[in-house]
Amino acid sequence: MSQLLVCIAVVLLVPTAQGAPFADPMRPPDFAPADAAPGVSAGSRLESVLIAPDRRVAVIGGQQVRLGEKFGDGRVVRITESEVVIRTAEGTQTLKLFPEVEKRPRARREKRREDDNN
Repeated sequence: MSQLLVCIAVVLLVPTAQGAPFADPMRPPDFAPADAAPGVSAGSRLESVLIAPDRRVAVIGGQQVRLGEKFGDGRVVRITESEVVIRTAEGTQTLKLFPEVEKRPRARREKRREDDNN
């Protein structure tokens, strides 16, 4: 009798365990730029860039777009190794591959040596 109860419990609990919502560790975090231009979704995220001698391609929100193609209500006007510029009727929007990274000019080597010696 106890074996029967154990079997019934297993049959009832297995589907529940299989449907458990686990977070995917490889899924990128949700990102919505605050300065999204009208016509371009606020959730549009630059995911990848491919620059070759014969083409420039970007992946934005899972959609592959080439230089000059339409994206949303705008058109891709520039693709660089770190950003994509989309022009709409209302203005332009720049999507950065690494939006949290701020590029700064590198200090000159002589200046750093002087600072280290003082």
